Amino acid sequence: MLALLHVSDVHFGPKHLPELSGSVADLTRRERPSAVVVSGDLTQRAKPRQFHAARRWIESLAVPVAFVPGNHDVPMYRFWERLLAPFGAWKRHFAPELVRGHVGNGLAILGLNTAYAWTTKHGRVLSGELDRLEIELAALPPATVRVVVAHHPLAASPRLGREPEARGGRSALVRLARAGVDLVLSGHLHQGFWIRLDLTNGAPVVLHSGTTTSSRGRGAERGRNSLNWLEIDELSMRVERRFWDPVECRFAVEEAIELPRRALRAPPPRAS
Repeated sequence: MLALLHVSDVHFGPKHLPELSGSVADLTRRERPSAVVVSGDLTQRAKPRQFHAARRWIESLAVPVAFVPGNHDVPMYRFWERLLAPFGAWKRHFAPELVRGHVGNGLAILGLNTAYAWTTKHGRVLSGELDRLEIELAALPPATVRVVVAHHPLAASPRLGREPEARGGRSALVRLARAGVDLVLSGHLHQGFWIRLDLTNGAPVVLHSGTTTSSRGRGAERGRNSLNWLEIDELSMRVERRFWDPVECRFAVEEAIELPRRALRAPPPRAS
């Protein structure tokens, strides 16, 4: 069985809660997931010291880590950087790559960047990014658990009202379904949900995390912090939504969901 820890919107800088990021590191050492997935917004304002803190935290985790940038990881007020080198600070102070995946032991976590220089709040999916993902997915063995991580939601939950999805998100999900993706992880909205759309080729589960380590929870998660713990086998996925318990000083399970995998699907076509 594979286990994944999904965290999001950690926001090193103002509003970051160090006790909670420390608890996440403790959790990885104690429960040893197969990988940690961070779905963007590692910083609050893309400042060098915030990226340094995020890098130290990533390095403190005891397992492989996959990540993508979020819109807060592009400078908001340093307009010259936003225009000419939107990910310059990220590459200099955090990591040379924008997207870091993880492949091994029957698991593939692949990143999809939805944050760009002029993305202020809502993301977009570029066709070239999807082309790259399809090639990588097609090269995987058929039984591989396929996970895609993006910052912005590719589909939004109706219960969150008018919150939009990333531009091109629905068509991206159709292509990801065709490529056999089991699960799409995202963040950005600072409140969690899961949905499975009715697509012609079947559909991956879209699982969203609230903010894990900042004081900026929204909606039903205002003032709260959450993460997702996933256990995946050949036929099913168990999702535990864990929320920070300030009395016990740990992330405690509040909701558990059992979902079928699409393991019995036909193998996706290989790249020619």
